[in-house]
Amino acid sequence: MAGLSIRLSEGDRLVINGAAIQVESDTRLRITNKVNILFGDQIMSPEDANTPARRIYFAIQNFHVSNPEEREKALEGARYFIDAFRSETTSHHAKALLDIALEEMKAANGYAALRVAQRIIRHEDAVLGGTEDKTEKNA
Repeated sequence: MAGLSIRLSEGDRLVINGAAIQVESDTRLRITNKVNILFGDQIMSPEDANTPARRIYFAIQNFHVSNPEEREKALEGARYFIDAFRSETTSHHAKALLDIALEEMKAANGYAALRVAQRIIRHEDAVLGGTEDKTEKNA
């Protein structure tokens, strides 16, 4: 059977189409249809969205797992943080990444936009001397 197979441990977190799930015991799941999913270290908490790049990641995360009725509002939120970052950076590389993230979101490719957001976080960390973020591991 085709699909995504994931192993989750007690205490792990999972978001499927906006539904937050806390795993109570070790389990293995197979997702057999298209859903917007994040799990484990791919999920950023609001408290961890504490830099401009991380706020972009968090906003894109919300876009990725939103339902169709929420998607436009989530896109507007992400665009706000992308525009704010763009207005403050002089890096052409960062601006190009921001453009790619926005285009991925417009094409409803939330997961791809999250991967670009990870690159923006790495760029921000390199420029500002930040530390590695847990969201960089799995998305």
